[in-house]
Parts: sequence; C-alpha cells; structure tokens
Amino acid sequence: MSEAKTSNWDKTFTKSENIEVKKVSFKNRYGITLVGDLYTPKNKLDKKYPAIAVAGPFGAVKEQASGLYAQTMAERGFITLAFDPSYTGESSGEPRNVASPDINTEDFSAAVDFLSNQPDVNPDKIGIIGICGFGGFGLNAAAMDTRIKATVTSTMYDMTRVSANGYFDSMDEKARYELKESLNKQRTEDFKNGNYAPAPGLPEKLTGEEPQFVKDYYDYYKTQRGFHKRSINSNGNWNMTSSLSLINMPILKYSDEIKSAVLVMHGDKAHSKYFSEDAFKNLKGDNKELLIIPDASHVDLYDNMDKIPFDKLTEFFNTYLK
Repeated sequence: MSEAKTSNWDKTFTKSENIEVKKVSFKNRYGITLVGDLYTPKNKLDKKYPAIAVAGPFGAVKEQASGLYAQTMAERGFITLAFDPSYTGESSGEPRNVASPDINTEDFSAAVDFLSNQPDVNPDKIGIIGICGFGGFGLNAAAMDTRIKATVTSTMYDMTRVSANGYFDSMDEKARYELKESLNKQRTEDFKNGNYAPAPGLPEKLTGEEPQFVKDYYDYYKTQRGFHKRSINSNGNWNMTSSLSLINMPILKYSDEIKSAVLVMHGDKAHSKYFSEDAFKNLKGDNKELLIIPDASHVDLYDNMDKIPFDKLTEFFNTYLK
C-alpha cells in the first residue's frame, strides 16, 4: 500500500512492474470527454492484442477497483482500459455527480470506439468488465453493442431496479410515487437555488448500527484501503435528483438478446447477489455462466485478490476473444 500512495502513482493498489500505463481521453456519442488509464503488457509483441474496457463500481473512479481489474488483466496479456464514467472522476460533463442509464451505457460503447482504433488492438476481440452498478450498465451495453464479444459482470447491481424498487424490491407503487414526488419537488428547489442538493452518502463515521453492507462499503471507500479523493463514494455525494432517470428507465429489457459470451460472478455472502442471479436467468445461450464465489461479500470482489477469480476471467476472455 505504501508504494501505491507515492506521489507519482495515484491508484489505491500497488503498481505492477509488468505493465505500462498511460492516461488517455476520448469522447462519447454525447460529446462528453471520458478520461481513462490504458494498461498494456510491458515488452508487448508486435501484434494486435485482445482488449478489455473496465468500469465501476457505481460512484468509484478508475484509480480504484476498475484500475485493479484492468492492471491485473493487462498482466495476463490483454490491453485494458479503466475509465471514469461521464460526469465523474476526471471525465467531463456538467453538472457533476450525475448518473444516467443511457449515457453510462454509452460510456462502455465509447470505450469500445477508442479501443477499436488503437493500432495494437484487434477490433474483433474486445470485451468489457462491469463492476457493481456498472455490471448492469455493461450488460445493457452488451445487449446493444454487437462489437462487444465477451462481458464479465462482477458483484453486479441493477441501478435502475434498486432505484425504482428499493433493496430486495421492498418499495411498492405507493412508496415509489411518494419518492418521485419528493425528488420532483427537489428539482424545483434546485432550479430556484441554482445548485443541486446532494443525495445521502456513506456516513463520515460509523455508529455500529448500520447494515453490514454499509460497514463493508465504509471499509473500502472511507479508509486507506480504497479511499480516493475523486471518488463520489469516498469524498462526495451523487446529486439527489440523479435517481429520477434510473427509476424511470429499466436497463435490462433486452438482455435476453445478447448473443455474445457473458460471465456473471457474485459473492455468496453479498447482499446484492439477487441482482446477478435474476439477471442470469434472463440470459440465453450456452455461452453464459453464473459463478457464485464462496465466502465472498459484495466488496470482496472490489479488491480482494484471494476472492476475485482472475484465473477464471483469464480463461473466459481467452476462450471468447480468440
């Protein structure tokens, strides 16, 4: 960890000696400039490599879990891109700290645009990894973007489902209407005030009474383990009204039409496991797999190298990005 905190390395994980990394930028279809870190194997050969774009978790930045995944897969022979989604991190977009089911799906396709045009990437061998909320957006991208040949979702959230229905689908139509009333009232106030009220985020201190998954998030985002100053979950808040579009636009409507390979993986102790299990039920074809990882929590799949099955990911991408 001490190496990871040196002044010339701004990630929450230790730099590998087996990769090279450089900062890149590219625009998505809406003209928003996305900023990413491009990881390549050191001493790479004169050939075209398979490539993987990585994003997530929801509210994180490329210097956190997505960068760890990207670096590790680059060590294993892929060119990889960890990027900040629109309106977050070093990427552009105003106002800040906004999520969109459409634009965040588009962000993955913009990453494919970028990778497809790199001279050392084979454009017919591109996959994606979506972590947490970007697992859902990644699966949505795979349903739309036929250039994506293999998709991994890790500890997936469907942000549209949880926004509209609450955890474990506990919110009924009446409660959802009351939530929409509150959020639309906030829109009026935001316009009058000329700014955006923040949504509730992680507490600055734990009381001990929080649900275990909140404690797990705190342990990652609010401690030296995973804190990053540009991360919304570490050092900020989403805009409160950001969830309106998530409530209104379910993202996985056409996931049953994905023809390319999908690996859905989740920890068996994760509060969020039902998102992956239900999403997998909707997938069709013999190139789809659900992997439940024993004794793993939601946050374990952010950075726990003993729990993240990188050998399995390597096998999966080697198989489907031939």
